[in-house]
Amino acid sequence: MSNVNGVNQNVFDQINRANQASSTAKSQSQEDSDMFMRLMIAQLQNQDPTSPADTTDFMQQIATMSQVESINQLNTSVNEMSQSMLASQAALQASSMVGRSVYIAGDTAEVGTALNPYAKGSFNLSSSASDMRIKVYNASGTLVDTMQLGSVTPGEHEFAWQMDFDEDGNPLQPAGDYTFVVERLDDGEYSAVNTNMSYRVNSVTLGENGIGMQVNTTAGTFDVSEVKQIGA
Repeated sequence: MSNVNGVNQNVFDQINRANQASSTAKSQSQEDSDMFMRLMIAQLQNQDPTSPADTTDFMQQIATMSQVESINQLNTSVNEMSQSMLASQAALQASSMVGRSVYIAGDTAEVGTALNPYAKGSFNLSSSASDMRIKVYNASGTLVDTMQLGSVTPGEHEFAWQMDFDEDGNPLQPAGDYTFVVERLDDGEYSAVNTNMSYRVNSVTLGENGIGMQVNTTAGTFDVSEVKQIGA
């Protein structure tokens, strides 16, 4: 399982930074060109008609302006090429997410269908817990199951739940949305722990220049910034 706040997320952060830098560079470049032109016009307007500017100096100024403009155009081309490469890398990484599972903050998942025969989730503990449990509620809010986890160490932990079946293989609960409440025991009382639920990625929608990418899952559409982890 990989954390999108690491390598994967960096690609999209780089695209955002590149676009911001490109916009700033273009603005600064335009300001520099405009300032240079205004200085030249002011020089021509205010020169002494009886003693005009030396032609050689004037041509050197024009040549300097041309060099500055060429450098600015080169910088623009390099920035555009960099953005294109980052967008391509983002598209490549996005395509690799299709068919995999993503973990998104929440506590509800569909269970019992062909696409989602069971639910998977995760939670993170900053400190150990002497006892933990997971309560499972159906769509009407009725408690249908409780999973006892016992003592749990600090770190990231995954869990999975599948409804029980009778002796004929029929599920004891109807397919639908189920809510999972993860609780830890501290000082004799249970308190809820933040959870992430796993959803299968069906497709990915890319925004302009790779920005604003969304993952389309079995539970709906989410912005890539909402993805906490990427599973198998």
